[in-house]
Parts: sequence; structure tokens; C-alpha cells
Amino acid sequence: MLPGMTNTAKRVMQPREGLSGSRPTEPTGRGPALLRSGGEHGKAFDLRLLGRAHQAGAKTNIPFLQNVLNNQQFLGGTVDTQFIDENPELFQLRPAQNRAQKLLYYLGHIMVNGPTTPIPVKASPSSADPIVPAVPIGPPPAGFRDILLREGPEGFARAVRNHQGLLLMDTTFRDAHQSLLATRVRTHDLKKISPYVAHNFNKLFSIENWGGATFDVAMRFLYECPWRRLQELRELIPNIPFQMLLRGANAVGYTNYPDNVVFKFCEVAKENGMDVFRVFDSLNYLPNLLLGMEAVGSAGGVVEAAISYTGDVADPSRTKYSLQYYMDLAEELVRAGTHILCIKDMAGLLKPAACTMLVSSLRDRFPDLPLHIHTHDTSGAGVAAMLACAQAGADVVDVASDSMSGMTSQPSMGALVACTRGTPLDTGVPLERVFDYSEYWEGARGLYAAFDCTATMKSGNSDVYENEIPGGQYTNLHFQAHSMGLGSKFKEVKKAYVEANQMLGDLIKVTPSSKIVGDLAQFMVQNGLSRADAEAQAEELSFPRSVVEFLQGYIGIPYGGFPEPLRSKVLKDLPRVEGRPGASLPPLDLQALEKELIERHGEEVTPEDVLSAAMYPDVFTQYKDFTATFGPVDSLNTRLFLQGPKIAEEFEVELERGKTLHIKALAMSDLNWAGQRQVFFELNGQLRSILVKDTQAMKEMHFHPKALKDVKGQIGAPMPGKVIDIKVAAGDKVAKGQPLCVLSAMKMETVVTSPMEGTVRKVHVTTDMTLEGDDLILEIE
Repeated sequence: MLPGMTNTAKRVMQPREGLSGSRPTEPTGRGPALLRSGGEHGKAFDLRLLGRAHQAGAKTNIPFLQNVLNNQQFLGGTVDTQFIDENPELFQLRPAQNRAQKLLYYLGHIMVNGPTTPIPVKASPSSADPIVPAVPIGPPPAGFRDILLREGPEGFARAVRNHQGLLLMDTTFRDAHQSLLATRVRTHDLKKISPYVAHNFNKLFSIENWGGATFDVAMRFLYECPWRRLQELRELIPNIPFQMLLRGANAVGYTNYPDNVVFKFCEVAKENGMDVFRVFDSLNYLPNLLLGMEAVGSAGGVVEAAISYTGDVADPSRTKYSLQYYMDLAEELVRAGTHILCIKDMAGLLKPAACTMLVSSLRDRFPDLPLHIHTHDTSGAGVAAMLACAQAGADVVDVASDSMSGMTSQPSMGALVACTRGTPLDTGVPLERVFDYSEYWEGARGLYAAFDCTATMKSGNSDVYENEIPGGQYTNLHFQAHSMGLGSKFKEVKKAYVEANQMLGDLIKVTPSSKIVGDLAQFMVQNGLSRADAEAQAEELSFPRSVVEFLQGYIGIPYGGFPEPLRSKVLKDLPRVEGRPGASLPPLDLQALEKELIERHGEEVTPEDVLSAAMYPDVFTQYKDFTATFGPVDSLNTRLFLQGPKIAEEFEVELERGKTLHIKALAMSDLNWAGQRQVFFELNGQLRSILVKDTQAMKEMHFHPKALKDVKGQIGAPMPGKVIDIKVAAGDKVAKGQPLCVLSAMKMETVVTSPMEGTVRKVHVTTDMTLEGDDLILEIE
């Protein structure tokens, strides 16, 4: 026997009757039978018992034993005393998942330190669980996806165009909660209502449930895999087409990626169950749009090319984005082979008169092409606008569940269903089913009270016709303003948004271009700058990184060109991208990336993981590290995920089918000398304790110095945020305007640059440190 083997392992490896010396036994065929059924003496040995002992946290050589008991030579009963020496792979031990212990650590961490995801508003999840309507037994009825699978994208588009009545796309699973709840709705709550949707809304054109901000937020804030969301929802809703938002050459990111990444992303998304890809570009930059369309087409998906709408085609004084501009762009997209044409009104600027003018013009020009209209209800005119579009010839319009509609979300599903009932535009969607659907989401929305825009925004606002802030950005911008201490100045932020847009040349505003305008607006308010001030001081100011990269050309070329002389003042000698950004990027070696991920995270790296890491390398790493520490937090219900259990609360957590944890939170100790608290649980009837560092108590023990504005050379944080990169060290010589560090707050990154020439005397921050406004970053002499 090998040195260091436990007695248990030795007993397992003792020769059975019939083994002597090094001579192998005759195969009896009894090995597997004994393992499965206990053999003739009825002494059952169930492999699952090892797993259970392992789950209970027993510190044994169980992984070694599991390797032995799964070895084909051992199962065949042909082992001898050289078995271990001849099978070194027995010692290639797979690390234990320890999911239960990790989840206890997460729950203890939440109980001590509060939510791990940023909470913009102090509000607790509702104590009531949402009501899940009853679902009939059996498979759901056939839907439009059956047509797509049978006839392909072209046949699907013909069926849509030939359909009698108005078709609806439900945005509740993506854009509605992105607009109202800062994209925080978890897969857990989407899955609960999915069977009901499959059985009752089979006449929907599609369900929008993926893409946009949901991809990175899933990993960044919800600590769950966006691909797994798609896979699990596809299994629950097999009959209704899924639709996603693809940011053209940006895929689901905020910058351009190598072309091969975009193509591979679309291919894998299609394989995982995505059907319709709404392809847009934040600047309506045609080369980026065409790249996205080509990627979707090569993957076999339905191409829905989208024209992002801004301005007002019915207002003759708004000349930059005229009716002719949209018609010319539509010609290009139809020529490129789009299956469906979409007008993406991301800010809700389409008024009924403009709807009639634009949609009727497109219908007259493209009589056989399906038209799909998207809007937001910020102004309150969304239902009227969508009815006008339908009457002018649109085939599909976007809606959301009643309790998730209105304001910065989409128009009400129930309103459109009721208003078209009994008319040639009848949707065929049963209104009474819409009511039950809305009741579920009303309850589910209460779980996300801390992210609900209604905490501060009590209604829609027609000032959107002036500031043109997209609905999907409105809530996020509001939360960003709060996190930066500008909550009371949100009106100023909206006014600054208008000025920032004009500074940048009156852009099409949708992610990521809308984020660029928003970053600049908040920067101006934070620093008390008017448009004139910002333009005059452009050479000295540390503009947000997104603004600088936009001016460099990293997301494409805006219609009408870049603003001058602002661009030259800000960029100085920085490099500029000419033409389509992705065209100059070398292909990403996805195989090398996969190898790198396996080395870091282990063998269980999927092709989906590789793409997540390709687009969000830092976010993906943080997500994997988080789940390695805290386990499968996506198995927790939303109330537990956000605030943890109360003392004496009992609950169950289903890790997977057949594996359920029974947990009770027992007690929490006082703070010890090391700044830690012990949290006690009962897990499946056994006592467990977790030691958790109280970060708030530790923070209170540490006071970060502030930068003194009258002391030259003291560089303070221009906004609250986390330090994500430090570019200098003590002793370095720096030039005026040289980057010193990068701060991040709610996905907005700001580069802090040196206001003077000199030598770094001392750096007062470290990476991942959270700073308040004016906290001292470093000193220059």
C-alpha cells in the first residue's frame, strides 16, 4: 500500500477472496453487481453514499475512493496488488464542489455585510411571493417557432407578413426590466412564469429575453451565467420564437470586437436556442450593421435589421434625421438581405403623426417586407403610437406585461390586446390570460424594490421629447447619478444630457452611444461645467474614457462626422481609428483563450464561457471567482439572494432535481478582535458555522484622507467609485495630462489624469479600493 493512504482506502484495496500475491483473479463478473446491489450477502454499497458523505463535509479521501470505484479494471474484478501502481490516474482527484458550504458562506456574508450587488435605493424585497398561475398538463400548443423550424427564416418572414391581425413581441423578459428595474430580474423568476407563457401566449411573434445589457449584468451583478439562462428558458418555452438584441459589431458589449468573435457569438447563440436577432448599431453606422447582419445570417438566424430612430420626421425644422435619411438607410438594409425591418425607437420619440408618415412610407416602398416597431412609453404616448403604426401597416409591435409596462418600459400588452379586439388588427391573445400574467409580474416586481425606478420616478415624462434619453438608459442613468451623489441634481443631469449630445454632434443615442452622452453629462454636472466651459477647457479636462474612445473612432463614425474642434482638443496625439473599427482588429485566438481559461478555472470550461470571456474578460473572471467562492447563488430565491435569511428562518434550496438543502439560520455572534462574526446554520439537521469578515466594521476602523484642494499636487477622486487600474507608482515622473488611474462607478469608467508635471510622491490607493468623492488618490511634487 502507498504511504499516506487512509485506513478506509486500505480496507477498500484489500484483496478479496481469491486474490493472492501478484496473480490476478479470474473474472467473476461479480464486481459491478456487488457494487450495485450488495451481492449475495445483501451488503449494499451505493456510490451515492460517498457523495452524500462528501456533501456533509467529511474530510476523507472520498475523491480517491470514487476514482477507484469508477475504474473499469476494478469494476471488472481483474485487479492485483499492482493496481494502484499501474493506475496513477486514481490520484487525479477532482476538487469537491462543496456547494452547500459555499452557499452558507454566501448567506452568512449577506447577513453580515448586506447585498453583494450594488443597491441604489434602500428598500427591502417584498415579503410576499409572486402568484404563479396554473399551467395545464402536457406540451404547449404550436406557435410561430414551429413555422420557423419547419420553413426557415425566409418562410418565417413570409408567414409573418401574411398573418391576419397585429402580432406582438413581449419584452417583459428583457427590455421591460432593463428599463424599469435596472436589468436585475434573475433567471429564477423568469423560469417560474415560463411554462405559463408557453401554454397561453403561443400566438406571440416572439419573446425578447436575451442580449442588450442582460448579458453582462447577469455575470456582473447577478452572478449567473447568461448562456444558462437562454438554455433553461428554451427548455421551458419550446414553441415561441426567442428574440435578442445584438449591438451589431459590438455583439452584446460596449465596444467593437474582432469579427470572428461576433460570428462565433451568433453561431453559439443560435445553437443554444436563439431565433430572431435584432441587429442595430448605436450610430446607425452601416458597416457595423452589415457585419452583424452577416454574422446572424451565417449562423442561420432570423435577421431583423433595426434602424435606430431619433429626431421627429413630422417636424420640418428637424432636418438632420429626416424621412429621407430613414428611407435611404432602409434601402441599404433591404438590399443587404434583412428578413425583417425594425424601427427601433429607443427613447419613445415616435408621435402618432410621425408613425403614420414613416411606417406608411416604408410599407409603400417595401410591400412584402415584415415591419416591426419598437418604442418606449416614457412620454405616455406609447399605446397611441403603436396603434398608429399598426394602422399604417406595421406587422409587429413591442409590448410588455401590464405591471411591467409604461414609463420607461414598453406600452401595455393588455391595452394593445383590448384596443384591437374584434378589429382587423385583433392580436388573438386572450385578454384574461394577460391579467394573470400581469399579476405574477406585479408580485415579482416587488422583490426588486431596491432597483425599481418608481422609488424616485413616479410617472413618465414628456420632457423625453427634448432630452431624448433612451428608456433603457433612463433608469440606469438615474441610479448612476445617485451612486455619484448627484441624485438631487437629476434634472440638471437631464439638461446636461441635451448639452452633451449637442457637443458630440447630435448623435443617434442607444447603447453604447447613449452611455457616452450620459457619461459626459454626469461628468459636466459633477464638475460644474457648462457646454461652453467643457469646450473651452477640453485640452485640460480628464474626460470619461468612453468619450475619449468615441472621439478616437472606436465604435464607428457618426452620421455627419465627428465634432470639431472638440475632437482635436481632446485627442491631441492619441491614435484615431479610420473606418469600421473591427476591420482593423486581428482575429482573436479562441482556442488559446480556451486553454488559458482551463488553466485558470479547470476543465469545465464551455464554448459559451470562452465567448463570455472574449467580450467581458474582467467581468467573467470576477464572476468565476465569485461562484468559486460562494457557489451556485442562482439556486437561491430572490429574497435570499438580495438580503439573506432572518435569524430562525427555515428554507429549502434546490441545487438540482433531487438535491435539496434544508437550511435554518440560527444565530450571529458579536464582532471579534479580528473584525469577524460567526454565523451559525443548521444544514440538513447538522450544525454549521461560517466565519465572515465584517467589512463595514473594518471600513469604520479605517479613515481615508481627503485631497485638500488648496494643496497643489494632491489628486482627489472626481467621483465616488472603485479603483480598477493604477497606472503610476511612487517615484514615477508624470507629464501634464498623463493618466494616473481609472475609476469605475455603475459601468462608467473615468480616467484621472495629472493636472501638472512632476514626480509621484505617494500613492494612497490600491486596486479594487472603493473611494468617495475627493478621497486622496496620490500626491505629486
